[in-house]
Amino acid sequence: MQIHPYWGNVGQDWAGFSSDITFNHSFFQGSDIEIFLGEEFDEDGDEIEEAPTSAQLDGFAATYQHFMNNMESCLDELCQKAFERYQRLYAHYYEHTEESGEPPLNVDTIDKHDPYIKELMYLRVLEGHTVKLTIRYELDTEHGMEFRFENGLIAAVGGIATT
Repeated sequence: MQIHPYWGNVGQDWAGFSSDITFNHSFFQGSDIEIFLGEEFDEDGDEIEEAPTSAQLDGFAATYQHFMNNMESCLDELCQKAFERYQRLYAHYYEHTEESGEPPLNVDTIDKHDPYIKELMYLRVLEGHTVKLTIRYELDTEHGMEFRFENGLIAAVGGIATT
């Protein structure tokens, strides 16, 4: 375990390295969402066991602070992209009784879609000014949704561990 001026205690956790700092935002359900620092696996698919360096932790701190300072615009973009993904991949099923066997959800706006993306599982801060948010997507809990932000803008949206 190491101590960093911003992150506090940094140690190995169930999905990589984490710290005393947790994420909280009123949009998401729950509080004290875990923040992981760096990748969980190396390029060979093995768990990373070496803690991030002080320089990496400094970079992660700058990236996270930038993300938090721009959280509202990031959240607006996340909601927009999540709704677009719903329309592209899920609406044909959930909006047609003949497909789902259930009444249509009538999710035709971003605001109507937002309740389905409220369960943030964890946040991961990476090198390259990158932050990933992993969400348990209520309409597809098997695949979830993951958003990769680079320099405060969404660079990719996909299922968990696909961005």
